[in-house]
Amino acid sequence: MQIEVWVFVLSLIGVLIVGGVIGFFLARYLIQKQMEKNPPITEKQIRTMYEQMGRKPSEKQVRSIMHSMNKNR
Repeated sequence: MQIEVWVFVLSLIGVLIVGGVIGFFLARYLIQKQMEKNPPITEKQIRTMYEQMGRKPSEKQVRSIMHSMNKNR
């Protein structure tokens, strides 16, 4: 049984597109799951950064930064 060249090319392109779409959504799901487990920055890290700059952060400053980080997700 011989397959036509154009059928092979179209099926190959279709498989690549479907694979790309599935890969995109799978990677998106895995990254979102990872970000929920390990947030990019914590309050402790913000306090440490302020202290390294020689400043004592107030609770209001820490909460403000955390709020802006969560808002921009």
